[in-house]
Amino acid sequence: MEKQIKAMREKIEAAAAAITDSKEMYQLRKQYLDNKAGQISALMKNMRDLAPEERPAFGKIVNELKTWALDFFTAQDARLKAAELAKKNAAEQIDVTMPAPANRCGALHPNTLIANELIDIFAGMGFTIFEGPEIENDYYNFTALNTPKDHPARDMQDTFYVSPELLLRTQTSAGQIRVMENAKPPIKILSPGKVFRSDDDATHSPMFSQMEGLVVDKGITLCDLQGMLDVFAQNVFGKDVRTRLRPSYFPFTEPSVEVDVSCFECGGKGCRLCKDTGWIEVLGAGMVNRKVLENCGIDPDVYTGFAFGMGIERIAMLKYGIPNIKMLFESDVRVLSQFHE
Repeated sequence: MEKQIKAMREKIEAAAAAITDSKEMYQLRKQYLDNKAGQISALMKNMRDLAPEERPAFGKIVNELKTWALDFFTAQDARLKAAELAKKNAAEQIDVTMPAPANRCGALHPNTLIANELIDIFAGMGFTIFEGPEIENDYYNFTALNTPKDHPARDMQDTFYVSPELLLRTQTSAGQIRVMENAKPPIKILSPGKVFRSDDDATHSPMFSQMEGLVVDKGITLCDLQGMLDVFAQNVFGKDVRTRLRPSYFPFTEPSVEVDVSCFECGGKGCRLCKDTGWIEVLGAGMVNRKVLENCGIDPDVYTGFAFGMGIERIAMLKYGIPNIKMLFESDVRVLSQFHE
C-alpha cells in the first residue's frame, strides 16, 4: 500500500509539472480530491478488505496523502495564478511617456453643413422649420400648387409614382400648402427635406435635398424677397456678393424669377465657375400665385407672399468646389473628411 501511495504522489507531481494553466490544474485536483470520484477518496474503499487491526494504520496513511495533496494543489494553484497575473499585467502595461495614438476627427457631410448653415441664417430672420412627408399625394405636390394636369412634371418620366394618387414628392413646396391650410398669416416657414425626380447626370441626382421658404403677410413685395436673398447670399458666399433677379416661370409663383449671385470666385469679372458671365444661378423664387393662396383659403386681395427654393447639393457644390454631385452620395471618406465647420 505504501508503494501504491508513493507512486500516486509521483504521478500527481509529474502531471502538475506539465500544467501551465490554473484551469487545467483545477481539473487535475478534481481528479484526485473529488469527494465522490477522486482517486484518493477511492482508496478508502479498500479499507473493507483489510483486517480490523490494520484499518487504523491504513486510514492514517490515506489521510496523510490527502492532506499532502490539498497543500500541494493549493501551492500549485497559487503559483499558476501569480504567473498568469504577471503575464496579464505585462501585456496591459502602458508606457505613460509615449505619445497617445492620434484619433481621426469625424466631419459632418457637406449637405449637413450647408443645411445647418441655411437654417441658422433663416432662423435669424424669424423663419420656423416645417418638415412635410416624403410620400405626398398628387393634390399637395401638384394640384394645389397650380400645376396643370398636362404639365410635363406630372409625367412618369419625371416623377416617381407609388400609386395613381401617391408619389415621392418632387419638391418641398408641398409642405407650404400644408402650412397655409392650417395656419393664418403672417406665415414665415422654412421647409428642408429630401425630394425625388427622375433625373441623373453630373449635376443632377434622382434624390437630392431641397430647402424651400415661404413668407405670407400683408404688403409683401419682390423687394422683400430680394432683400432677404441678399442676406442669404452674403452669409453663405461672402459679404461682397450681390443678387440678381431674372424673369422666369413657375406654376405656383407669379411673377417668377431665377436668382443669380455675383460670382464669388472672380468677383464678377468672369471665370470658369461663372462661365465668364460674372453671375451664378442658385435658386428659383417668386411671388406666391393668387390661385395658390385661394386654394389654401387665404384672401389674395389682403395677403401677398413670396416663396423660394434651392437645392442644398447645388449650394454645397458651389461653396466647396465639388465638380460632380455623385461625390456627395458615394460616402468616400477621403472626400467627406475634407469638409469642416
